[in-house]
Amino acid sequence: MSLVLYNTLTRKKEAFAPLEPGKVKIYCCGVTVYDYSHLGHARSSIAWDVMRRYLLWRGYDVTYVQNFTDIDDKILNRAKTEASSMQTVAEKYTAAYLEDMERLNVMEADEYTYATKTLDGIQRLIAELEQKEYAYPANGDVYYAVRKFDGYGKLSGRKLEDMQAGAGGRVSTETDIKRDPSDFALWKGAKPGEPSWESPWGPGRPGWHIECSAMIRDRLGDSIDIHVGGSDLIFPHHENEIAQSEAVTGHPLSRYWLHNGMVNVGGEKMSKSLGNFTTIRQLLDSPDAPDPMAVRLFLLQGQYRKPVDFTDAGITAVKNGWQTLLDGLRFGSEYGAKLGWADADDPDFLNPAAMRIDRESAPVQQFQTAMDDDFNTSGGLAVLFELAKELRRAGNLITHTGQADTPSDTLRQQWQTLICLAAVLGLKTPAVDESEPSDGLADDDVNALIEQRKAARAAKDFAASDRIRDELQTQGITLIDKPGGVTEWHR
Repeated sequence: MSLVLYNTLTRKKEAFAPLEPGKVKIYCCGVTVYDYSHLGHARSSIAWDVMRRYLLWRGYDVTYVQNFTDIDDKILNRAKTEASSMQTVAEKYTAAYLEDMERLNVMEADEYTYATKTLDGIQRLIAELEQKEYAYPANGDVYYAVRKFDGYGKLSGRKLEDMQAGAGGRVSTETDIKRDPSDFALWKGAKPGEPSWESPWGPGRPGWHIECSAMIRDRLGDSIDIHVGGSDLIFPHHENEIAQSEAVTGHPLSRYWLHNGMVNVGGEKMSKSLGNFTTIRQLLDSPDAPDPMAVRLFLLQGQYRKPVDFTDAGITAVKNGWQTLLDGLRFGSEYGAKLGWADADDPDFLNPAAMRIDRESAPVQQFQTAMDDDFNTSGGLAVLFELAKELRRAGNLITHTGQADTPSDTLRQQWQTLICLAAVLGLKTPAVDESEPSDGLADDDVNALIEQRKAARAAKDFAASDRIRDELQTQGITLIDKPGGVTEWHR
């Protein structure tokens, strides 16, 4: 089996072949740090996190670089609103982004890059473009001469005559000093009251597009394997990156271009103006907040290239789905000792990296077939759910009859396969501490309530008995009454 990716540049699926066998260089267009990250950022970050995890699982040596845009008009506007500075605003929301991603179990990049720390590379690239006559200065600004680059429009499929100057809202509106309305800013001359840096063209700051071209070149070289980002970045941002980089190097900037779909809310595009804008932390800190892994599961249910519609009903449904997976993931912790697994108390018992699964088994092969098809997480999840349901059935049998109808070794292999494949999708395996469970009800408390229930039943106070059973049930505790007045329980 070979991995196949949908390449935005060629508009078709292609077999994946990195520039250097066994090694993959990836650049991710990150966030502009002027506000808290929203569900669209979560969708993008999780999609590329899964891509990276899967490539690592397939045995590739992956270098993953992600940028933060920390020089931008939106950051300056937020700094004015907060009576702060561009640096303070950028640092605040960069830290917030990293906190949100940790909650969603998104791995940290191998390296984060920042526009403010790449100014030498940015100015060097602009100077080379000017030397090759792809750029020209104008009143302290520097512009890219779009019509000089023959391949302009090849990523987005747009024709130059159909494009609007200023698309994306980040290029200069000073159209009277540009040679062509389609030209875009590489360097913006300083304005009063705004931060600026010295340059051969006078004090100023870089344009948005040149930042990524320079950061890729500085950190990963002239050509990379995979460039990823949201579909809203295809034009003008990624189109302009190609024009800037390839005009200087003469090499393709990236062999594969991957783009994730946007997030809608109730069928409408998420936006602040419509009042349906939700940040990650607003969702995760709400009174009825879903588990962060349920949010991750929700975003992995669909193909990463397609739009996803975020609704209350969808989140409610995925909570139930996550519980099914959770039951399967917890199988080893709850039943391993009963099944005679000698290492159930080992510190590495729950560690996927310490587990060995059969790569030739049917579930693993089905999972790989799905994921090899342009990271089809929906198909991959189907395999996980089948494993989780089988384990949950076995767990119910053990609870009610004392034994399963499946050999212990088979159950262990199914459980470890589920644990490992879930880790590939970044679905975090919960650590179960039996003495201090996540719901706050300790074993001694459960046993005390069971004794109270026994006393109520002996006194024929069946209303009290039922109330205690219901109270335990709401906290995830199931009671099993057996002959001889014995009551067993499990979480």
